[in-house]
Amino acid sequence: MALPASAQREAARQLEWLASGAVEVLQREELLARLGESLQANRPLTIKLGLDPTAPDIHLGHVLVLDKLRQFQDLGHRVVLIIGDFTARIGDPSGRSQTRPALSSEAIEAFGQTYLEQATKILKPDQLELRHNHEWLSPLGLVDLMALMSRITLARMLEREDFHNRMAAHQPLHLHELLYPIMQAYDSVAIAADVELGGLDQKFNFMTARQIQEASGQAPEVALLMPMLVGLDGAKKMSKSLGNYVGITDAPADMYGKTMSVPDALVPSWGERVLGWEPGAVERRLVGGEHPRDLKASLAEGVVARFHGVEAARGAAYAFQQTFRGGEVPADAPRIPLPPGAHVAAGLPAIDVVAALPGVGSRGEARRLLQQGGVTVDGQRLEVGGLVRVASGSWVRVGRRRFFRYQ
Repeated sequence: MALPASAQREAARQLEWLASGAVEVLQREELLARLGESLQANRPLTIKLGLDPTAPDIHLGHVLVLDKLRQFQDLGHRVVLIIGDFTARIGDPSGRSQTRPALSSEAIEAFGQTYLEQATKILKPDQLELRHNHEWLSPLGLVDLMALMSRITLARMLEREDFHNRMAAHQPLHLHELLYPIMQAYDSVAIAADVELGGLDQKFNFMTARQIQEASGQAPEVALLMPMLVGLDGAKKMSKSLGNYVGITDAPADMYGKTMSVPDALVPSWGERVLGWEPGAVERRLVGGEHPRDLKASLAEGVVARFHGVEAARGAAYAFQQTFRGGEVPADAPRIPLPPGAHVAAGLPAIDVVAALPGVGSRGEARRLLQQGGVTVDGQRLEVGGLVRVASGSWVRVGRRRFFRYQ
């Protein structure tokens, strides 16, 4: 039955809005058809986002996808947030040049508990369905798993760029990693997803989901691929495992300071994708004579205001100006690598962090500096027995004159 002209126009309007900002829509015409069917039958579509709890924080890179999910909520669709507590045991190999380290069950559970609270800073909690993929993946027996694996070939799996690159470079590629796209695809079968959202690096996983759904007798999902937000290092995508991220629950001062540490070249993309600045706005302001530092300050204040409010943003900006623009921290402070384990949720022992700093060299010297109250990270004084979390962009002061910034 053909859609009425008014429903066709509304479906087209919704498609244009939903597709805005996406890098690619797989498949655009299918999404248009489903939006039209949804309008005609007054049946909401099921929209899926899967997040593996590999660290405690949802970061700004996730915001692009969460904002798009919010648009689907505003149109009345069913949004399902899947916490990948089962798939996190494997770890998404997307973009990885080596096998992810295994996480403990305790860490996965602890990280997963924080996700709903953080996601609802953007999503409407009363229109959000939370699921954990252990619900349907744990009960799978060997026979079920073999049936699932029979729906995709090894040749197809090895078309995946990161798998192919690792094979070509004679780097280990473990069999359990090949299961990840299949299990993620089964998530879509379990909830009968109409649409899935994710970053551009998830394209292979989404294509696999379409294939598995079709083999399971379901209509294959449409996928909206969102752009990747480059992280604090200015080189790689923002990632929890790389530590180059700004968490949406970071303290205002930390959030502001980290944002101020990004390369100038990232200011336009961060402003447009996180704060909704108009394309070309940064370039126009630069042509108008505005200093790049002030543009970055506008970005940092806007990011803090979005997640903590205007007053917190003003306070963070003032504190940053007093510290950095007052000359306390030199702009050319040496950059140092993050210590091993910097992504650990609870933080690292302060004494280990300080002992690893250039010019310290021993735990005994680190203890002495800490006892004297002479070490701060992002303005917070460290204690001898305390823990500290550091990330790309964090700055360290040792004594009165030595400063470092983590890469």
